[in-house]
Amino acid sequence: MERRSSSALLLSWIVACHASSGPGGVTDLDGNPVDPLAGEAKATVLVFVATDCPISNRYSPELRRLAARFGPRGVAFRLVYPVASESPAMIREHLREYALPFAAVRDPLHTLAARARVKVTPESAVFTRGGALVYRGRIDDRQVDFGQARPEPTRRDLEEAIESVIEGRSPPESTAPAIGCGI
Repeated sequence: MERRSSSALLLSWIVACHASSGPGGVTDLDGNPVDPLAGEAKATVLVFVATDCPISNRYSPELRRLAARFGPRGVAFRLVYPVASESPAMIREHLREYALPFAAVRDPLHTLAARARVKVTPESAVFTRGGALVYRGRIDDRQVDFGQARPEPTRRDLEEAIESVIEGRSPPESTAPAIGCGI
């Protein structure tokens, strides 16, 4: 009997922990459950980043540029931190250090990563207002391979995808291979 009640207690604790961390464990930096795809934005852009990934950190200026261009046109941008060991304090410091003025969420159980089908940081996903995934992949083609980058991109895949969604079209490509740090 005691073994059964210990098991029941453990199961109750696990369920409570998952319930308090929100749908699929996605939370804001205060630990509150969030759905980053909820809302009335024309499109929601999720950019998966890690505090210690040099490739994703190099994209900070480009992400700020895209948010400045598309935010006023009804596009919501969210940074998604999928590394479970990155604490809210580490993430807040990262946002400050790289001047990232975005809402940030934690995805330690990789719920959003699975929904967006992303595998690396930085990798982006564009969702329509109804929650349909219309693009996932690289931000642009600047990163050619590990340790090899162009001075400037020749293709801006994420920007093209966002522009297409705003104009009511399907993006020219639904995926583009991203190079980065594994999730």
